[in-house]
Amino acid sequence: MELRPIRTTADYDRALEEIQRLWHAAPGTADAEKLEMLGALVEAYEQDTYPMPAPDPIEAIKFRMDQQGLSQADLVPIFGTRARVSEILGRKRALTLEMIRRLHHKLHIPLESLVSRPGRPRRSSRRSAAYR
Repeated sequence: MELRPIRTTADYDRALEEIQRLWHAAPGTADAEKLEMLGALVEAYEQDTYPMPAPDPIEAIKFRMDQQGLSQADLVPIFGTRARVSEILGRKRALTLEMIRRLHHKLHIPLESLVSRPGRPRRSSRRSAAYR
């Protein structure tokens, strides 16, 4: 298979078949290099065709709370008061820059998940194929 950009579903399917064929290529061989390049092409096509928006900040906070078994009371040191925690999680109050910093440092929530607008998924960083 000749290496070229993946533009269609058929190109994508052929690339996946070739990846499967080359999967056990020995490191340092031409086949291994081809596998690596095909992987990069497939990844670019998937990101462009099937973008994954960042979660909204409140959902990111709730997800982390669930992961770590935290209650709303556990967020008081980050937000200041129980009332403020309820307002934030109830989408009645916006996160401040200081709250975002604390959430990132204390709960390790990615900044990009915390800075998007609640309820509005962000667009993909790549342009849609329709605009090319």
